[in-house]
Amino acid sequence: MIYSDITIAALIFAVFLDLYILKTQLLTKMVFWTSYAIIFPMQLITNWWLTSRNIVMYDPKVIIGRRLAGAPIEDLLFGFALIISVMSLWVFNGKRSHKK
Repeated sequence: MIYSDITIAALIFAVFLDLYILKTQLLTKMVFWTSYAIIFPMQLITNWWLTSRNIVMYDPKVIIGRRLAGAPIEDLLFGFALIISVMSLWVFNGKRSHKK
């Protein structure tokens, strides 16, 4: 399995987690997209810093090849999957703790 495959699987899982498993529906809310608009530039800066200094390197054979701010597109999608997963779990657990 290459990095692109892992990224696509993580992205699909994160979307299903949000919309169908936890049913937090963050992807349908403007508050999520507003917070992601704040997070995304920081993700780009971090990716650029790590890749421009060769702290993180990618094998060209396992990525699509398109890059943004030095990082492969897959890395940005994987970051998005992590962000939506964590935020969905946060909201889900917050709702559960208020019900007690």
